[in-house]
Amino acid sequence: MRPTRHSICLAAAIALASFTEGSAAADQEPLVLGVVPQQSAKEILARWAPLATFLEERLGQPVALQVSPDIPSFEACVAAGAYDIAYMNPFHYTTYHDLVGYEGIAHRAEKRLKGIMVVAADSPMQALSELDGEKIAFPSPGAFAASVVQRAELNEQGIGYEPVYVRSHVSVYKTVAQGIFPAGGGIQRTLNALEPDLRAKLRVIHTTTGYTPHAFAVHPRVSGETSAEIAGLLAGLAAEQPDIAAGLAIGAIVPADDASWDDVRSLDITAEHAGLALDPAPLDRCR
Repeated sequence: MRPTRHSICLAAAIALASFTEGSAAADQEPLVLGVVPQQSAKEILARWAPLATFLEERLGQPVALQVSPDIPSFEACVAAGAYDIAYMNPFHYTTYHDLVGYEGIAHRAEKRLKGIMVVAADSPMQALSELDGEKIAFPSPGAFAASVVQRAELNEQGIGYEPVYVRSHVSVYKTVAQGIFPAGGGIQRTLNALEPDLRAKLRVIHTTTGYTPHAFAVHPRVSGETSAEIAGLLAGLAAEQPDIAAGLAIGAIVPADDASWDDVRSLDITAEHAGLALDPAPLDRCR
């Protein structure tokens, strides 16, 4: 059957509409996704780029994943409001909610965020008290469960120590496994994500109290409609995109609101005490 003039015109109109829609999406300013760098930049890109692509496809708007070289740099970019969507630790969230206006929309389901103290697998150490007078590796001053809560518990127990900040969770694990430091702070999720050979060289000697986990938060410039859509997409991720969810290694995600992190606020720890970066970074360093 030969195509009629009407069918040709209709097909052309559909093609033009699709092209126009695609061009319009391409012309939009991207939503910038920032992720607290608990792992190497290479690993973050491998784990989080599929989520950025998924959000871009569903939102019909470009989503650009930005990776900071270390946690203090990430904090300075959050302080600058550089990210439209950010995955940050609970203390980051409560701080930058007040400072910038970030609004929590989702977090990991069920699991409470707990810090762990690791030593080398063959270390004789069995308890925190044995770390008195030692150097202890932490990712950064503001890493919540891996550093802030750990240091608070050490201080409460009267254990003297020298903190050394080594940029990321993976760096903590590597330096402890290599014997550079006798112990270091981390969280179970990043420990579990290690290569098996490295994981086998470490042992947990202490686990902290649990708190509401990391926040997915949006900048106030993101519309309420888009924020709700992002929260819904994240909540459905494990069921709809199990491979992407598995790559993130954070399990199921549930919608949340600002009050979800009130348990973190109850600690009454100041950003200055925790050592968070409060001075905003120049935006060209964040994008």
